[in-house]
Amino acid sequence: MSTAADPATTPRWHRVCALADLKDDTALGTEIEGVPVCVVRAGEHVYAVRDECSHADVQLSQGEVENGKIECWLHGSQFDLASGKALTLPAIDPVPAYAVTIDGDDVLVDVAHSNLERG
Repeated sequence: MSTAADPATTPRWHRVCALADLKDDTALGTEIEGVPVCVVRAGEHVYAVRDECSHADVQLSQGEVENGKIECWLHGSQFDLASGKALTLPAIDPVPAYAVTIDGDDVLVDVAHSNLERG
């Protein structure tokens, strides 16, 4: 019996920024492994979702953050930061949400496994 970790399910953490660099209710756009990622600090929580509205090809990181939601600046669609679920029209499809962990002052994100892949 093998005890080696399965690479398909093992997180691949990437440092995005220092926790101190994330201001509350402000989004940071970045790219990890070619994936556009929007990282948000909301109170004590840090979230990461795909930095692309599911309704229009625009960056969510340019939108407003409030009460655990991010709003697309173009048409006003809102997404839940924890789940990526579309909360308001015109978006109906969710955006992928990614696992985030804090290691010391480092914010780490795993884009290899989104909530949409986990079901």
